[in-house]
Amino acid sequence: MITILNDAPENVAAFNATGEINREDFENLVIPHVKNKVAKFDELNYMLYLDTDLENADVKTWLTNSLSDLNTITAYNRAAIVSNNENAKKFSDLDGFSNFKFFSKDNVYHALYWCNNGNEHEK
Repeated sequence: MITILNDAPENVAAFNATGEINREDFENLVIPHVKNKVAKFDELNYMLYLDTDLENADVKTWLTNSLSDLNTITAYNRAAIVSNNENAKKFSDLDGFSNFKFFSKDNVYHALYWCNNGNEHEK
């Protein structure tokens, strides 16, 4: 299931993915929210807090296809995946994505800061 993270900076489309996620979640929730952000800010700053099992090949395929869809339908600027799953790091090397970063869950606020500002939060 995908939900919107409403406490993200205003210019960041941030989502939480838990349990079973599917294409319908993406099409019915993510795409409309992203389109609203792009309409307002003329670019997409995106964060996905991934709290689900990536061992399932269907999730890997879904996530790769979904991120590619975002890249083609929006004025993509920055994107981050937040997860402690080592397999999630593989998504930070996707072809066609620049300004794409992986953050561990203990750095979720750094991820939001980076998505919002484009630079790293000073420690």
